[in-house]
Amino acid sequence: MKLGFDAKRAAQNTTGLGNYSRLIISILAKFEQNLDLNLYIPSLERAKLLKELPESEQIHLKFPQGLISKHFPSIWRTWEISSQLQKDNIQIYHGLSGELPLNIRKAHNIGKIVTIHDLIFRHFPQNYHFIDRHIYNFKFRRACQSADHIIAISRFTKEEIIHYYHIPEEKISVIYQGCHKIFQQPATEQDKKEVKQIYQLDQPYILYVGTIEKRKNLFLLAKALKRISTDIKVLAVGRRTPYADEIDSYLETEHLSERMTLLQDVPLKYLPALYQMASVFVYPSRCEGFGIPMLEALCSGTPAIGCTGSCLEEAGGPGSAYVDPDDDIALAHEINDILSNPKRREMMTSTGKEFAKRFNEQQIYQDLMQVYAHTLAIISSKTANHKK
Repeated sequence: MKLGFDAKRAAQNTTGLGNYSRLIISILAKFEQNLDLNLYIPSLERAKLLKELPESEQIHLKFPQGLISKHFPSIWRTWEISSQLQKDNIQIYHGLSGELPLNIRKAHNIGKIVTIHDLIFRHFPQNYHFIDRHIYNFKFRRACQSADHIIAISRFTKEEIIHYYHIPEEKISVIYQGCHKIFQQPATEQDKKEVKQIYQLDQPYILYVGTIEKRKNLFLLAKALKRISTDIKVLAVGRRTPYADEIDSYLETEHLSERMTLLQDVPLKYLPALYQMASVFVYPSRCEGFGIPMLEALCSGTPAIGCTGSCLEEAGGPGSAYVDPDDDIALAHEINDILSNPKRREMMTSTGKEFAKRFNEQQIYQDLMQVYAHTLAIISSKTANHKK
């Protein structure tokens, strides 16, 4: 099977969309030898992250062809790539980050798949510039309409696609993503010692990992601190936005500044130790496409608390706790109960690790191959009908 991938994010993004793209490509190269994996990327100079992919003769890098395409890679990715796919005899083209070329419909002999991660910009339009909202909406809607099949990364995202774009349910498959394999290995004692020294961790802490932005709702945890034992602090790890300044101001007003530390630019290699040494993990986000940090916590053996309203129950499973995203009293209650109840902690840890096993690479591979086979059957049927 000759597959093509929109690999811009795999080549350039260090976070969500990039991690997902590299994961999918790596899994296919690992489990299926009879695949020809063609990665379409705008520029070799900006493709350093592809070094994270396994060395494989199956993986081939494809770049813009022609003077105009080389000088204007965005035009190539949006329009010109469709003709290149046909010249390369690609059987299926998979848009890994919610996009497909605008003229991909003309490539009748190529199966078209797109992964939709979330439609958060529809929930929180105030967090996006007017132009960006309309660009995202146009691209995602067009991709869903053009695709022969759609992959949603959660049931919640699937329901969003049906609701906002009126796509038939049978056209969408849910394929969950896993988290980085680094979280599935115990951190060494040396790693833990080093992390404690670097980040001055001298007492038990509650962990949060994620961008510190309004949608992620870290303010809920800040407000809950007033009702949580003073023997424990909060360590919040993630990129700062202006929302972080609001939290800092609140903490100072409430004399809680000493109890919450906001960190950014923490290397990936330190995150497993931070998760594994935490007493509780809290992810109070209002809306996610899936909620990878919840899964990272489960793999780390750390009790996790999420919020209701989107998909965090899908990532955290039945053993985790969930509260309303506006109820700081309920959050404080859950944290206090977990901290004071060893049996509940043990249950959440064991149940969480067992639940996390279902997000394994073998399952993702099987689900992907089923979608690819289904899409090839669709194209075969269309081709046969066209010849008639």
